Amino acid sequence: MVTKEDVIEVLKSVMDPEIGISVIDLGLIYDVNVVDEKKVFVNMTLTTPGCPMAQVIAKDAERALSIIEGVEVAQVNLVWDPPWTPDMMSDDAKKMLGWM
Repeated sequence: MVTKEDVIEVLKSVMDPEIGISVIDLGLIYDVNVVDEKKVFVNMTLTTPGCPMAQVIAKDAERALSIIEGVEVAQVNLVWDPPWTPDMMSDDAKKMLGWM
C-alpha cells in the first residue's frame, strides 16, 4: 500500500544537481496523488522555467518513485503555476543557502 507519506519521503532523496538540495526542501513539489495505492502522480515545478536540468530532475523523481514497493505507475508533471518563489523553501534549505 503506497501512501502520500511514502512518496514525500522518497522525494527527499531527489536533489537539484546544481545546488544539492532536495526537491522537497526547495518547495518544488506542489501535489502528490496516489491512485489505487499503486499509481503515483506528482506535480512539481522548478525554480525557473528555463532550468537546463528540468528533464533530468523530473526523470530522477520518476525513477525514485518507481522504486517504491507497489508502485506500478510513476508520473511527474512539470507545472509552472503558481510560479515558484524562495518563500516556498524549507527553513533547512534557506539555512543551507545562507539565507537565514
